[in-house]
Amino acid sequence: MAGATAAISVAQTVQRKGRIKQCVTRGVFGRGMEFEDMCKHAAHFGCKGFDLIGPKDWPTLKKYGLLPTMFPGPNGGTIPDGLNRKENHARIIKGLHEGIDIAAANGCPNIITFSGNRNGMGDAEGADNCVVALNQIKAHAEDKGVTVCMELLNSKVNHKDYMCDHASWGVGVCKRVNSPRVKLLYDIYHMQIMDGDIVRTIREDIQWFGHFHTGGNPGRHEIDDSQELNYRFVAQAIFDTGYTGYVAHEYSPAPGKDALKSLETAMQIMDV
Repeated sequence: MAGATAAISVAQTVQRKGRIKQCVTRGVFGRGMEFEDMCKHAAHFGCKGFDLIGPKDWPTLKKYGLLPTMFPGPNGGTIPDGLNRKENHARIIKGLHEGIDIAAANGCPNIITFSGNRNGMGDAEGADNCVVALNQIKAHAEDKGVTVCMELLNSKVNHKDYMCDHASWGVGVCKRVNSPRVKLLYDIYHMQIMDGDIVRTIREDIQWFGHFHTGGNPGRHEIDDSQELNYRFVAQAIFDTGYTGYVAHEYSPAPGKDALKSLETAMQIMDV
């Protein structure tokens, strides 16, 4: 069962090199586990934080020494309905502004946002509109020390018609905004589907990547040798750039896999 929990002691934290600051999402624990138990196991395995967790659960994170590493934010847009449409700007900018304040007050380093789907819009127009919106929030993000991360997602398998679906498009937007607090969430699984050439892209464009997500391709399952990427090599490449942010595991355990053993393996692979 993917959500099975192996009898692993949570009494003592596994000591890691820590050169890659690893964190998790709920999905890596499969189904049926209580959030507090997720936090216990994440802390035991040496995780630094938990992505995409709202403020109501932050006290539980704090109890186990974990940070909220990527804030979903109050109304920072949705995957299909995002910054590429001017009619969304006032609402999303207000939501991001509020979210940045909450994140800054609670030690959360990042907040997520999205380009939105094309819905017939050209990529150049969408990029222009995203730049306009991000330029309106960057000063506040800089003042508060919180990074706004627009997520790169694949439009081939999981998120049909999503606009920010190639690293080159997202990097182009970030270069135009030109802020140390406006970057991309580089999801390795999604970009393996759309672009490939993961390590070269990381080496060349790391200054525009504020956060990473992991997942094996195909299937978005474990990052071990059951899929096509060499994640240990990817982790080494990330470290070699001097990157000091977080890498969050966002895979789902394959059917029949023990979720905790899979997480233990993923942490080992990335601990370069």
